[in-house]
Amino acid sequence: MNTPPDPYGVNDEGEDLHPDAVLARALARRGDTFDEFKLLIREQSATYDLISKTAGYVHHYTGKTGSAQQLSGVMRELITLCQLCAKGEHRFSPNHVRRLYCHGVTNKVMFEAASAMAPVTGWTTIAHVATAIITANKPEYPFGKMPPGGEPAELVPFPELDIGRDRIAGDADDSELGKDEYAYIARLDPDLARVAARWVDHCLSQGGRNTRGTRLGPGARELVAIAAACARGEVEFAAEHMRRAYDHGISRVQVLEAVSCVLPMTGAMTLKIGVRAMKLADGQS
Repeated sequence: MNTPPDPYGVNDEGEDLHPDAVLARALARRGDTFDEFKLLIREQSATYDLISKTAGYVHHYTGKTGSAQQLSGVMRELITLCQLCAKGEHRFSPNHVRRLYCHGVTNKVMFEAASAMAPVTGWTTIAHVATAIITANKPEYPFGKMPPGGEPAELVPFPELDIGRDRIAGDADDSELGKDEYAYIARLDPDLARVAARWVDHCLSQGGRNTRGTRLGPGARELVAIAAACARGEVEFAAEHMRRAYDHGISRVQVLEAVSCVLPMTGAMTLKIGVRAMKLADGQS
């Protein structure tokens, strides 16, 4: 008697691609998943298997960390939350708020990360983060679990709080007003140049601004801005922010990993854009 061929087969690692097996591995890796992806698993299990493993690696989920990875899972979640909110993804973003809550991250730090993305994506990103926080605190939101005590009142420290706080190279006063674009704006509308530059300086803590009472330093904020600039395809501006990050002691691995965090919601093309920006920042053609 001939055995019918397995309609699902196995992946490159020899793992079963039956939908039940793929879902079980995804749940073990991430802890939960969305209804949309359960439908995808049923219809295209091999596609979701790769999605889950790639997201697991770049978002630092259980069992998918790499020995060479430098950014913490918390920093990755902050970048992910902000990029989802920049895209107005109100179904997925509250899940990441809850994940950050479980890591002991406060609303204040989420808003600081959103502010760092706002110069690139607009300050509606901050409002969308607020919406995600409000939704995450509603019991009827079905995805992910809140920590037992609800949203954390005190921040649990994570490694990126201690990196990139001091400038080790470059111009100590890196205000936007000193940039060519703002000098051009100032010749036409000085007040516009002043208010716009002040906003960016505040969000990215340029020249030591916006440091009182904040937890994310300039280097960590640049990582958020870099990811957003690459997602927008802005190679030159991403390279500019990369140079700023390097001036604060951020490593190239950390920069690349920050860009990788937005791969799931902006595509693998963003990684290629990030590499082009890194080469430009390094003076390579």
